[in-house]
Amino acid sequence: MRDNMHYQFPDNFWWGSASSAPQTEGESLNFGKSETIWDRWFREQPGRFHQQVGPQTTSTFYQHWREDIALLKRTGHNSFRTSISWARLLPNGRGEPNPQAVAFYNQVIDELLAQGITPFINLFHFDMPMCMQEEGGWESREVVAAYADYAETCFALFGDRVAHWFTFNEPVVPVEGGYLYDFHYPNVVDFKRAATVAYHTMLAHAEAVRRFRRWQQQPQAHTDAQIGIILNLTPSYPRSQNPADVKAAHIADLMFNRSFLDPALRGHYPDDLVALLKAHGQLPECRDGDRELLAGGVVDLLGINYYQPRRIKCRDSLVNPDSPFMPEWFFESYEMPGRKMNPYRGWEIYEPGIYDILTNLRENYGNPRCFISENGMGVENEQRFLQQGQIQDDYRIAFVREHLTWLHRGIAEGSRCLGYHMWTFIDNWSWCNAYKNRYGLVQLDLASQQRTVKKSGEWFAATAANNGFTDTTNTSEGEAS
Repeated sequence: MRDNMHYQFPDNFWWGSASSAPQTEGESLNFGKSETIWDRWFREQPGRFHQQVGPQTTSTFYQHWREDIALLKRTGHNSFRTSISWARLLPNGRGEPNPQAVAFYNQVIDELLAQGITPFINLFHFDMPMCMQEEGGWESREVVAAYADYAETCFALFGDRVAHWFTFNEPVVPVEGGYLYDFHYPNVVDFKRAATVAYHTMLAHAEAVRRFRRWQQQPQAHTDAQIGIILNLTPSYPRSQNPADVKAAHIADLMFNRSFLDPALRGHYPDDLVALLKAHGQLPECRDGDRELLAGGVVDLLGINYYQPRRIKCRDSLVNPDSPFMPEWFFESYEMPGRKMNPYRGWEIYEPGIYDILTNLRENYGNPRCFISENGMGVENEQRFLQQGQIQDDYRIAFVREHLTWLHRGIAEGSRCLGYHMWTFIDNWSWCNAYKNRYGLVQLDLASQQRTVKKSGEWFAATAANNGFTDTTNTSEGEAS
């Protein structure tokens, strides 16, 4: 790390954070909201959730939205991403909107704008309404159609004030968690069904984009309206340049990155991914019109969630032919010696990955308009770092600072990256991990619901105010000890 380097970001750079309805709103079965897959799973198997804390116990944004938006302003946000809950807005999955939900989201959007914070609204963040899951979830084309109707309802209700829309957050995660690796509901382990879910998700995305393009022609649409998707891009690095390792990393990249990135930016799937799945009898059913629909789903803006790299090597052993077909038939994970780790999340910290993503997009995907839509560090038991009433999270500041230096380099080389959003604004509920790891710029006391800005929140506010920072360090503090 070089001493006394100043990193200035482009004018009108987006400084902010991301959150989601199911992780922050609370009131998961109140005010007209229906059950999601998370409410059902927690009711059926509470033991699979950390300390048996379920989706009803979140950071109470539904009750404290005005206070929280004031804290967004205080921590330097000029933009903020959250999601709309499909189950709250349309409790039956279809039909007339819930008026209590419409009022709530109108209040949030209007207050964000009043505080000078641009709302970025995502339509789906892992929270399938249970009534839709009972119809087959993303395995059902009827649910795809219902989602498109829901998206169109959102555009009509809020599109006069919201200019930045996103169809999905990390669509690969429900595929991995729900249909491959058993860490999300419905806990299926079946690659063919997973491929169908992934394919239908991108059909739903493309149909929502088509509805959005139609909405854009309406006189009440926001004049700067644009639509995108949020993808968690995890660069796949081979253990070596041995052709077997390179091929293994390429297949991992196809399955976990390009299966969503290519249709979102190119309007079609990679030929070698299609050929691989066809060879193993794993292709989903394709229908007339699908190709044309996907071609029209190219986004205006790409959100990039980056947390860790993927290290890959070729398999050292033969696959059990009786085992379920899985991505790991083609590769294995590799633990790079000397890697820097976040021990609480079990994730490698590799800051240059954010630069490599931007470089790949610039060189291979036409340099799309994009932004870092999530980047952050979760730490367990942050109370250890409480001094005089404030969490002294220097490790988080170092984490963000190091990633921003590589982001700055990518922008300097021509990448069209327009902003940087943290995960997340306030400590929130995180799926099966509940509050085990804290990510926020703001500390949340669960017992009292008191909010307190951490040291990182102050640093972030200063960085946003200055549209950059001067780095006077000569070490890279990636871990909390």
